Amino acid sequence: MVKVKTIIAPKKDCKVLLHSCCAPCSGEVIQAMIKSGINLTIFFYNPNIHPKKEYEIRKNENIKYAKKVGINFIDADYDVQNWFKRAKGLELEPERGKRCTMCFDMRFERTALYAYENGFDIITSSLGISRWKNMQQINDCGEKAASKYSGITYWTYNWRKDGGSSRMYEIAKEENFYKQEFYGCIYSLRDKNNWRLQNGKQEIEIGKNYY
Repeated sequence: MVKVKTIIAPKKDCKVLLHSCCAPCSGEVIQAMIKSGINLTIFFYNPNIHPKKEYEIRKNENIKYAKKVGINFIDADYDVQNWFKRAKGLELEPERGKRCTMCFDMRFERTALYAYENGFDIITSSLGISRWKNMQQINDCGEKAASKYSGITYWTYNWRKDGGSSRMYEIAKEENFYKQEFYGCIYSLRDKNNWRLQNGKQEIEIGKNYY
């Protein structure tokens, strides 16, 4: 059994809306909040994920885990065509570049709006726990989205610290979560497959590998 840390929320008795990108990244975040007595709800809004099969696998893993730990789960719209419109002209941007900023903005804007309309005080995201992501980029987008709504704060907690990243993988193995092999969007899938082919590896098989 993984030993979970305790954390302190930004406000006493607050309601936290957690934007979840996937179950593996969220496992440590969710467990830490539950152990700390924080009132949280999961918000799944990730129209970037491609193809639809990959999206459904990631979403259903998240739903299954939420039910297991007794946390409310909000299934938001998969408005993928809106995402593609916003990504137009950014198709060749590198990882952590302008396309990622656009993507974080889009997902956090919807998260902040839902929080504002449904009585939440705090929004945060599991995205920052991954060492492959730029935490400052994520936090900047989260704070920008929250600033548009009175009473909403983006929680910039560093989920990686105190062994958070290590526990993320331990929990993923313990729960046998689906193992995602690319960041999520069609362009990251393209780039990862190109890298694999250049290095003599097979292309990614959707829905195959688990921790």
